[in-house]
Amino acid sequence: MTRVERRAPAPGRFPWTTRRWLRVGVAVSLLILVLLGSTGAWVLARTESLSTDLSDVRSPALTTAIRLESAMLNQETGIRGYGLTGNPEFRAPYDRGLVEQRASMRELAGLLDGDRTGLEGLKTVREAVGKWQERIAVPIAAARPGSPSPLATERAEEGKTSFDQVRTALDDQQRTLRAERAKARADLVDTMALRNWVFGAIGLVILALIAGVFEGLRRGINRPLERLGSDARTIAGGDFDHPITPTGPADLRHLSGEIDHMRRRLVRELDFKEQARVRLDAQAADLRRSNAELEQFAYVASHDLQEPLRKVSSFTQLLQRRYGGQLDDRADQYIDFAVDGANRMQVLINDLLDFSRVGRLHNDQQDVDLDKVFERTLSALSVGIEESEAVITHDALPTLVADPTQMGMLWQNLIANAVKFRRPGVAPKIHVTAVREDGLWRFTVTDNGIGIPEEFAEKIFVIFQRLHTKDAYPGSGIGLAMCKKIVEFHGGTIAVDPEYREGARITFTLAAEPSEHAADVLASVLPEPASPADPDEKP
Repeated sequence: MTRVERRAPAPGRFPWTTRRWLRVGVAVSLLILVLLGSTGAWVLARTESLSTDLSDVRSPALTTAIRLESAMLNQETGIRGYGLTGNPEFRAPYDRGLVEQRASMRELAGLLDGDRTGLEGLKTVREAVGKWQERIAVPIAAARPGSPSPLATERAEEGKTSFDQVRTALDDQQRTLRAERAKARADLVDTMALRNWVFGAIGLVILALIAGVFEGLRRGINRPLERLGSDARTIAGGDFDHPITPTGPADLRHLSGEIDHMRRRLVRELDFKEQARVRLDAQAADLRRSNAELEQFAYVASHDLQEPLRKVSSFTQLLQRRYGGQLDDRADQYIDFAVDGANRMQVLINDLLDFSRVGRLHNDQQDVDLDKVFERTLSALSVGIEESEAVITHDALPTLVADPTQMGMLWQNLIANAVKFRRPGVAPKIHVTAVREDGLWRFTVTDNGIGIPEEFAEKIFVIFQRLHTKDAYPGSGIGLAMCKKIVEFHGGTIAVDPEYREGARITFTLAAEPSEHAADVLASVLPEPASPADPDEKP
């Protein structure tokens, strides 16, 4: 076996393999995407936090502080009117304001939880309110209704000063809350602007990554593969000497080198096959010459050999008729042997000619109704069938594209054999079946005759091979050989079923369409008849 040296891939532009490029590219892309995703997530979380703080804390806290101021104003107005008049109706605003004050302070305490500046402002308001209520509001509210409270007049100036401190504390608180809300809104606006920039940058980076991936695939994989495909198409077009240039990553270069190695190997194989084809052409020419010689032999056998054979047969028969009984018994026996030998020689020559004509002279492919061919065969064999009292049945037979003459010869030999090789004293029973199997038809010819031993299953299809003497069963031993040749010419096979023990069963297949392979083979080896006389012509 010839050793082939493998060339290492030539050094190229990319020392890495495709897998390594893809791994590095995917890892870098994932890292960038993770960083961008983390930045985007932080910006989104920051935006959400500021938006929540503004909507759920800063704005509600300022609103609550304003409600607290309104509640304190209601208290001051109510308690001042009640102290000057003693009218109970003036206490109603004070009582409502007191309830609203407590609710607002509780709500502010919850909203400002964790806000040290806000809680300090709330503490200042609570202390100022507590001082005003303790010195002014509570004592006046405790006075008996119906008459002015002396404390209202006595502590009028103190009440005004004390409530001004409450107002100042409330104003400071609201100013602080407004500043905090404005700062939160500004932070939210800045963060939203940053978010937009970040997501814009993420989009641009993703587009850049996509463009980079596609460009990398185009340069590193698509372009080398396109070049490899172009080289392969050039080679497939018939330019087998066209080299394949390794390009791209290391594994693609290695693949190109392997394909180029395969190309060189195929070139050597093609050269070898071309040489073999030349030798086969020469052998085919020799075979055609040999077949031409066989054709000439068939012509000689049909004309030159039969003429002297007929003379021998005719004169030996004349001797038998004229001198039969006039000589001794041994002379009569010799004359009988000569007549029988001449007759048998004529039968053998005619059978051999019929065998050589299969596929050569009888090759008219057409639609053949096997039912009709079978009935004509039974009609031709009617005498032997009636004498043997044979019962012949068959299933519905198909219509095939075949040669009608060969189909008739096939059925005639199979049915005649089944009738001839019957059991002594038993009427023959013969049944023919046909079953479709894929693109073939499988036929069986089953009889109840003497059967065929398994060791002779192949021998019976060889020309002139007999299992019995001519005295036991007449014939030349060419019938089943002719059946085999006909079946194989039509693209099928024929064999003996070794499992059938009640007689003999011959199975064979026929193609539904004509066998192109058989026709091509015959056309390549059989020459056109060149003899001036027709080999079928009887002299």
